[in-house]
Order: sequence, then structure tokens, then C-alpha cells
Amino acid sequence: MKRSLVVLAFAFAALLAYLALWPVPVEPVAWRAPTSAGYSGPHTPNQLLAGLTVVPLGREEGPEHIALGRDGRLYAAVAGGKILRMAPDGTAQQVFADTGGRVLGFDFDAAGNLIAADAVRGLLFVAPDGKARVLADRHDGAPIRCADAVVVAGSGRIYFSDASTRFAPAQWGGTFEASVLDILEQSCTGRVLEYDPGTRTTRLLAQGICFANGVALAGDERALYVAETGKYRVWRIDVAAHELDLRRPSPQAQIVLDNLPGYPDNLMRGLDGRIWLGLAKPRSATVDALADKPWLRKLTLRLPRALWPVPKAYGHVIAFNEAGRIVADLQDPSGAWPETTGITETRERLYVQSLHGKGLAFRPL
Repeated sequence: MKRSLVVLAFAFAALLAYLALWPVPVEPVAWRAPTSAGYSGPHTPNQLLAGLTVVPLGREEGPEHIALGRDGRLYAAVAGGKILRMAPDGTAQQVFADTGGRVLGFDFDAAGNLIAADAVRGLLFVAPDGKARVLADRHDGAPIRCADAVVVAGSGRIYFSDASTRFAPAQWGGTFEASVLDILEQSCTGRVLEYDPGTRTTRLLAQGICFANGVALAGDERALYVAETGKYRVWRIDVAAHELDLRRPSPQAQIVLDNLPGYPDNLMRGLDGRIWLGLAKPRSATVDALADKPWLRKLTLRLPRALWPVPKAYGHVIAFNEAGRIVADLQDPSGAWPETTGITETRERLYVQSLHGKGLAFRPL
């Protein structure tokens, strides 16, 4: 009996030592999460995103970004590193390109070339024959660790987000895993960069962003909308800005959406002035409660992954205008379509982007 108690005591002491001392990759920063308003006001629960049509993508999954090309065909970046091309109804699928990384966002330049933000390789140029080459994988001598979203202006300049300069998906098990680490840490190392094809140089617009995610240009292209996933908000930043730190007030940057009920992801221009935003996961009361307790967040990562405070699945996308007014809110509380990262709007359909969805999902407009 005494021997058993001693063994139990040693085991308990070892467990406590593990929970308190085992090294983890994050150094959490204390912050104050805004009190969640939950699903109320413009976000009152509804079923408008339920019952999606899903077209299989063969062995591929995770259409994280979807866009209609100038050739009238639909392009989708999937988890395996490929960019698929197909008819707008999802038929006639073919592999357009394989970057060997993970494209999280792309846009087309004036000549119809595809410009991709690849979380593994950086900013890429993909020619009409599907061959990819790197435009930028470093800035100011430091690597671009997690290129996330990209948009091409009429001037040809390219704006893209580098979600985290701390956690590269290639080193931490993938894009979702890297995002969890970055958001738990809250060191706010994300940034927005501009690439000039004429000079082949990058310029820092803004930094100090807690997981810099989706980007979209304003109608006059004088400002850029940027989703800050880790702090539940969306910024409007002047494209003329230079090396702004969004942790400090500036007249060149304003918050247009704040205290959102979920984690904002991709931003996409839609029809009639709409800007669509996907909320990949709902907020978690547990995660918010840990905001000012860095040591508890560190302890969390020592638990089995099944015990991490990852929020449940909940389908949710919204649209807002340039003034920040919500003009559409579509939800599926069942979470049947996982990680609704964004919306691609055409005259016929709303395509629902997803980090892990097993097909091409859409609903009639």
C-alpha cells in the first residue's frame, strides 16, 4: 500500500513538472479580449448557409480559395498544393498547376496570369501553362513565412499578407496548426506587404497584426481591407502607408469591423460593392478567458491535441460595405461545411471556400 502511494506521488509530481516545465514553441503575450456579443444583432442565428450543393474534387480537398478566371473557368486552390481548373458548375476538372506548397489565396493580373500567395513558397507567378516561379520569398533579408492572401491592383502592384513571421506552416505541421500557435501566442507578428513587378521589390505597409489574413482592395484602390484573425476584426489601411505598426494609433489605419463572433479569414470583393468575409471558426469563451493568462495558454499546448480549446465547427459568412455596415449574414449552426473561410460571388452562385472541405460547395445566388 505504501509503495503504491509513493509511485502515485512520483507520477503526480512528474505530471505536474511536465505541465509546468515541458518546452512549447509559443511565448504567450497577455491581452484583453473584447466581451463577445455572441450571435445577436446582424448576426442573429439563421440557416441560410445550410444545404449546400457539393461537387466532389476527386482525391483533393480544402478549396481554401476560389476565383473565376478571365477565361470564364473556375480556379480552386486545394490542400495538396494544386490549383484546379473547371467549369463554373464544377465539371470538367483538371489540374492547372502544382506549386509544391499550399496556396491560400490568389488573384489574376491584367494579362490573366495567376498571382498566388503560397504559405510554403511565398508570392508566386503562375503562367498560363501552369508553371510557377517565385516573385518574393523574403523581405528586408527575412523570410516570408506564411504568405496568405493576395490582391492585384489596376496599377499592377501586388498586395499580400504574411500571416505570421513566427510560425511557418512548413515547420509546424500545416497552415491550421501554424495559425493555432500564432493566435494562442498573440505576439502579433503578421504584416502586409506590397510587391512592385516593375522594380521586383517588396515594401512593408503595415505590421503588428495578430495573424494577418484576407486582403481586399477598396473600390478606388486607395485603401486595403485586412482581416486580423487573432483579434476578431477587419482593418482599412491606406495603400500609401509605410511601415505602420497597428499596435499604435495612426490616421492611415482604421478598424471597420470589430468584436466579430468568429475568426475572420478570407476577404473577397463581391457584386454591388459587397465585400465577403468568412468566419472560419466561432469564438470560444474558453480562449477569450485565457487572453490575460499567458501561463495557462502555455500549459494548454502541453495537453493532448484533442484537449486543445479549438472551437466547434460553425458555418458563417458575412458581407459588408466599405463603410463597415453588415449587408448579409449566412450561417449553418450544424457546421456541416467545415471552416467557411470565404465566399466567391458570381452572378449565378455563391461558392463557399473551406480549409478542409471535401469538395466544391456552392449555393444559388
